[in-house]
Amino acid sequence: MSQSPIIDVIIPAYNEEKSISKVIAEIPGIVRQIVVADNNSSDRTGDVARAAGAQVVFEPQKGYGKACLSAMDWIKNQEIQPDVVVFLDGDYSDFPEEMKSLVQPILDGRAELVIGSRALGRRESGSMTFPQVFGNWLATTMMKYMQGAKFTDLGPFRAIVWKDLLALNMVDQNYGWTIEMQIKAHKAGLRYVEVPVNYRKRIGVSKVSGTVKGVFGAGYKIILTIFKYW
Repeated sequence: MSQSPIIDVIIPAYNEEKSISKVIAEIPGIVRQIVVADNNSSDRTGDVARAAGAQVVFEPQKGYGKACLSAMDWIKNQEIQPDVVVFLDGDYSDFPEEMKSLVQPILDGRAELVIGSRALGRRESGSMTFPQVFGNWLATTMMKYMQGAKFTDLGPFRAIVWKDLLALNMVDQNYGWTIEMQIKAHKAGLRYVEVPVNYRKRIGVSKVSGTVKGVFGAGYKIILTIFKYW
């Protein structure tokens, strides 16, 4: 890959007006543009993100994957396409400044997909609930024995070569998005690595781990996705 690759960032966001500007402000200068997919927020997420310098795409249909797909569609319509796309959440639980180390394996030509692993990094106490930790362990263990894919995390902070992402033909519109990408990348023969990333308590209440419905809904969808591509 060239020494000056074009890197775009996608941030799916739902009701993150208190955190989104912090996330955007700490994204390194190696990035060309930041695309925030406002997933039908009832607060001022879109306005705050736009004021902070991001491109904002409005997606009325709720769903993590749906928001990511809408941001991808927006990027597809740009005259100059990126070389690499980075995904991260808008709740300030990730450390955006770690993006340089996240994309480095791609820039070095060692990988097409890089997962920021919270399991390998340092987690602030209380940043992940027990169901999240157990769910990640269960999902990655199932992937290992059913798919042969070796991951330690389904972390949202990740980087992937744009053309390879398009070739994966992503379709999941909700909680199965991250694991779909990892399984499809493995099956497609993409080179993937994990790098340690740190994780802190998010700003606000999680839409997944913050409710019983969210925990069971995400867990069900993740396991269903594993079996779907088995």
